This record gives sequence, structure tokens and C-alpha cells, in this order.
Amino acid sequence: MHALANPARFLRFARPATVWCLGVGLLLVLTGIGGGLFITPPDYLQGETVRILYIHVPSAWLGMAGWGAIAAASVSQLVWRHPLSAIAGRATAPAGATFAGACLVTGSIWGRPTWGTWWEWDGRLTSMLILFFLYLGYIALASAERERGGEGRMAAIFGLVGAINLPIIHYSVLWWRTLHQGQSITLGGSTIAPALLWPLPLTMLGFTALFAAAVLMRMRAELAELRVEARLRRASSE
Repeated sequence: MHALANPARFLRFARPATVWCLGVGLLLVLTGIGGGLFITPPDYLQGETVRILYIHVPSAWLGMAGWGAIAAASVSQLVWRHPLSAIAGRATAPAGATFAGACLVTGSIWGRPTWGTWWEWDGRLTSMLILFFLYLGYIALASAERERGGEGRMAAIFGLVGAINLPIIHYSVLWWRTLHQGQSITLGGSTIAPALLWPLPLTMLGFTALFAAAVLMRMRAELAELRVEARLRRASSE
């Protein structure tokens, strides 16, 4: 990882990695969603509505993992001052916000027939909504700091402070009485029937690969923009 902090080395890795992540991600997502929609049986309690889990669960995972990546980039920037850390944080935030938003939307759609309501202010839903707003705040702060020519330290501190919300999301179903069900998949096994479960790992891996592709593309675009700005500055000074 220290070697990839060099922009030139990173770009040599990022170009082929973007293509592979995009291709593999699309293949896995299409296979998983196709299997979930057309092959798996309906749930004996929830019926056809259970099929939304193939998008909802990966969205929840990536919404949280995205902020974990921002926190890691923030540590890298504040402690080691890696030149790509701020760029990685800024590139991760829009993708993370997208999946956090998708988690809220799909959860609301799933909750309507299951709970009889579109929204409930319980621990899991509220903490996930807070995470979505944290993403918006991070994006705004990082953009403002970059426009002022800052190093992104304030955004990095915000990224670390916001990580406090991640264990709250994870343990909310244990700490508070909630409509949201507990964990269906743990290290000890799964409560989901195998006939329904098998497409989920495909969409989990597929959406994760698409997430990685989106982050790599945004990092490459920002590095290209910085390179153009540097050339313009040199040309104007001559």
C-alpha cells in the first residue's frame, strides 16, 4: 500500500484494475440479480418482496464499508501524509453516499409490506440516515477545503469522527428495541434458506467490485485534473 501512495505507481495499477473490477462486477451483479429474480423461490412469509435483499444487503454493507475506507484514508493522511489519501477519501465519499442512499430507499420499500410503514425512527434506520448525512457533509467539506487549496486535514478529522457511527449502526439492533431484524448471516451460519441465499454472495461481491471501479475512476479523473492544473500553472509562469 505504501508503494501505491506514489501517483505514478498507482495509475499503473489503477488502469487495468478499473477495467477488471468493472467487468467482473457487472457479470456478478447481473448473474446474482438474475438468479434472485427468476430462479430463487419466494419466501414463505414475505413472498416476492424478499427479492429486494439482493440489492439492500450489499447497499448496506457498502454504505458502511465506504465510510470505513474514508476513515482509513483519513488516518493515512493525518499520520503518514500519503499524497493520495485525500484524493482517495474524496473519491470514496460519492460512491459510499450512493450506496447508503440505496440502502435507505430499498429498506423503505421493503419495510412497507413487511412492517406496514415506509419509515420508523428505530436505531438501525436512524443511524443509517445519519451516515447518509455524514457523507453529504464530508463531500461538502472536502470540496470546500480543496477549493481553498487546503490539504484536506479538516475533512480527514471529520472522517475519523464520523466513524463512531459505524459500530452504532452495527449494534443498534442489539442495543435498542427495533423493528429491524437482527443479523441473518454470522460467522456461525445463516438463518436464510440456501435456496434464497446463493445469489446474495454474487451481488455482494459484484457491487463491491463496482464500488471499487467507481472509486478508482474518480481517483484517476482527479489525478488527471491535478496534472492539467499543474501544467497550466507552469505555462502561465513562463
